Amino acid sequence: QVQLVESGGGLVQAGASLRLSCAASGRAASTYAMGWFRQAPGKEREFVAAISWSGGYKSYADSVKGRFTISRDNAKNTAYLQMNSLKAEDTAVYYCAAAERATPQISLYDYWGQGTQVTVSS
Repeated sequence: QVQLVESGGGLVQAGASLRLSCAASGRAASTYAMGWFRQAPGKEREFVAAISWSGGYKSYADSVKGRFTISRDNAKNTAYLQMNSLKAEDTAVYYCAAAERATPQISLYDYWGQGTQVTVSS
């Protein structure tokens, strides 16, 4: 079992930055790939970014490429999502998740956090 806890969400103006954190605990937490997903009101949960357990592989949704950066610190069992140049359309609940490999496929993620709200005012 892996437990995930997100933090760092908040209310910001368009153009600002936020960094989300995802603290992992449990058996072999640092060996899992980590992903970030988001869900806006009335919409399905969508892929944002993923990183392999080593950090050597990263992938991003086209909508955030060049603005968001995913990273991890295995010594701290924590994954991060640095979000720059935020837009109103980035408003959503952001979730981190753990999977055996880094993938945008939501169904392959076994463990999920409770989510953190990000609101971007225009």
